[in-house]
Amino acid sequence: MKNPLALIGSLLAQAALWIAAFISVFPFYWMIVGATNTANDITSGKASFGTHLVENTTKFFTTIDAPRVFGNSFLVSILGTILTLAVTSLAGYGFEIFRSRTRDQIFAGLLLLLSIPFAALIVPLFMMFSRAGLMNTYAGIMLPGIAAIFMIFYFRQNTKSFPHELRDAALLDGLKEWQIFLYIYIPVMRSTYAAAMIIVFMTSWNAYLWPLMVVQTNEMKTITLQLASLASAYTPDYGLIMIANVLATLPTVLVFFLLQRRFVEGMLGSVK
Repeated sequence: MKNPLALIGSLLAQAALWIAAFISVFPFYWMIVGATNTANDITSGKASFGTHLVENTTKFFTTIDAPRVFGNSFLVSILGTILTLAVTSLAGYGFEIFRSRTRDQIFAGLLLLLSIPFAALIVPLFMMFSRAGLMNTYAGIMLPGIAAIFMIFYFRQNTKSFPHELRDAALLDGLKEWQIFLYIYIPVMRSTYAAAMIIVFMTSWNAYLWPLMVVQTNEMKTITLQLASLASAYTPDYGLIMIANVLATLPTVLVFFLLQRRFVEGMLGSVK
């Protein structure tokens, strides 16, 4: 027979997990339910499914230039993710593989920069990009996040588990450093890249503050900026906002579930 105290502890732990799961899942449930209801139903607190899903969806695609908005978001997110992974993985690889007297000091200085909030950099970045003529451009949206310090740190930490014997053997076989990186490092660290891709894609897709500063025309708006515009209307249509939220969430959910196994392996530092 189980110890009563252990049984009580197990029940409390399960109850805590159920409460945490409910708190985590309920906003998504409310969003999906809201997409099927009218604005009046949502403001009145209706928590059951309605019959206005088709109406809200039709209203979304007739009110908003959805192909352009989603196209902007996909372009910025996909291209930004590729560039970020290329730059940060190269930096993380270099910091770990190549040794120098100032390597650790430079890396420590980069980590120290993480303590600076991004809001404090908005004004100098805005002035720099406006003088460079990068305002209201895709490059202007993507560039500040390409050399993400956290991702450099992430790749360097995971590179510690990269078998250096493979690099030594490749050097003996006459491979150049770029060939080692491209043909050996990347395939071996694919789980790390998958986890990094999820993090970077979700960050790029959900970015709001910097695109808000850079984007100056409706033609350049991303889905997050469009959602903010819908929510800030004088009389917001909450049914329209909810269906927009559902559609905006689908790409990140799809990416995560397609790569979730690799994500777990990458976060645990798995190397195969």
